[in-house]
Amino acid sequence: MTADQLLPLLWQAFLETAWMVMVALAVGGVCGLAIGMGLYLTRPGNLLANRPVFAVLNLAVNIVRPIPFIIFLVALGPVTRAVVGKTIGIEAFAFAMCVMSSFVFARLVEQNLVSIDPGVVEAARAMGASPLRIVRTVLIPEALSPLILGTTFLFVGVLDMSAIGGYLGAGGLGDFAIQYGYRQFDWGVTAVVVAIIIVIVQLVQWLGNTLARRALRR
Repeated sequence: MTADQLLPLLWQAFLETAWMVMVALAVGGVCGLAIGMGLYLTRPGNLLANRPVFAVLNLAVNIVRPIPFIIFLVALGPVTRAVVGKTIGIEAFAFAMCVMSSFVFARLVEQNLVSIDPGVVEAARAMGASPLRIVRTVLIPEALSPLILGTTFLFVGVLDMSAIGGYLGAGGLGDFAIQYGYRQFDWGVTAVVVAIIIVIVQLVQWLGNTLARRALRR
């Protein structure tokens, strides 16, 4: 295929990847923050200590997070069909990305919160601050910089997930590279896709580092 024929297809693939990544990043970020906060707060001896709740959340994260994404897509098929109504297409693929990214980010959130100096939290508790106030005025500000970097890490992970979108008919840059690069023995097309992904990751990493530094100085 000529460059004039490939460019519209490349642009369409870019838009498909951007849509999947943004949806998964938004949903995974919000749900992951909630799950990770729940893990931290319900840990034994913590603000809202609840061993059964912590055990359930911790088990769920430990089960989902290590599963290779391509296997997770297949295993989640019945749930995807129940929620989305089908198991192929960009919506089904984005749903699986949202679920996986939520559990991945949850562990990152928990680890960042656990690293906060317990003395800061204890001081707030001694002053009579409620758990909600401690979360809002102590935990989130203290962990903001690491959480920004964690979100950057999540973006890269979600972008990696999107590369196999072609397996569920979701398209995207990964599918474009396979269809018009690898299968057509056109290594130039593959190189262009790789270059685009590298540029995206570098820009996001730079933005994440910049925002994290500014949050650290506040």
